[in-house]
Amino acid sequence: MKKSLVLFYFLIIYAITQLGWWGYILIKFEPDRKGMIVGEGLIFLLIFVWGALRLKKQMKKEHEHNQQQQNFLLAITHELKSPLASVKLYIQTILKRELDREQQKMFLSNSLKDIERLDDLVENVLLTTKLENRSYNLPKEVFDMTELVEQIVDRLQKNACKTQVIQFHKQDQISLMADKFAISNVITNLIENAVKYSPPCASVIVTLEKQHKNLLFSVADFGEGIPEAEKKLIFNKFYRVGSEATRKTKGTGLGLYIVKTVLQKHHATIKVRDNQPSGSVFEVIFENYAD
Repeated sequence: MKKSLVLFYFLIIYAITQLGWWGYILIKFEPDRKGMIVGEGLIFLLIFVWGALRLKKQMKKEHEHNQQQQNFLLAITHELKSPLASVKLYIQTILKRELDREQQKMFLSNSLKDIERLDDLVENVLLTTKLENRSYNLPKEVFDMTELVEQIVDRLQKNACKTQVIQFHKQDQISLMADKFAISNVITNLIENAVKYSPPCASVIVTLEKQHKNLLFSVADFGEGIPEAEKKLIFNKFYRVGSEATRKTKGTGLGLYIVKTVLQKHHATIKVRDNQPSGSVFEVIFENYAD
């Protein structure tokens, strides 16, 4: 990027110098047309500088996009290798050692958690590919939203901590007309993010309720929260909060992008606000919801 910018600035300076030189020559040979030459030269210079600045902005944007893609590839490679290595180690231990039934059950349970992590990752990548296709329409069906959220909370609770940290405040038998697979992905991503960015075994509050004609689904955590400047960026593809050098949490930067895109296709909205005393609240609203 630095070499490209050096070449870019060199070409800009060279072009402006040539413009000035040719302008000087024209004025020298045709002094009567000095006003016209200077005026047209200034207009050309303004257009040239405007185009150069736009080009620089586009180069910077392209560089950032390429960097995000590289970070994504590194992240997804790590996300794939880590659970695979863990499952391999558990299975090798079971095969090579004489373990009692309780130990085998614990190792198999941990392996299942890692496989579920892989399954979520594959689902994210698969859904992202589908969403990139503009002609793809999400197939919709009526399903029990309360039951779906309950199942996901139960699964993620087992992976989060031994104590009950995910609290589900619900209204029973709420049905929704939507793509069940895509909405399941939305719920999973939001709750996983809340657990991921919270202190160990800290509470996460999941709420599902009717509000007049709308359906509200929210996830609240008590972690560090999201800086105000980054709240509009977190839904961008590959974007992750913080810098690559200091970030400690795992992830690919696809989760919230999928959440936003899926909800847009369902004509639903998502908002993020600060929680009290700390943390974040993600609120999903299905407007004009009819049970």
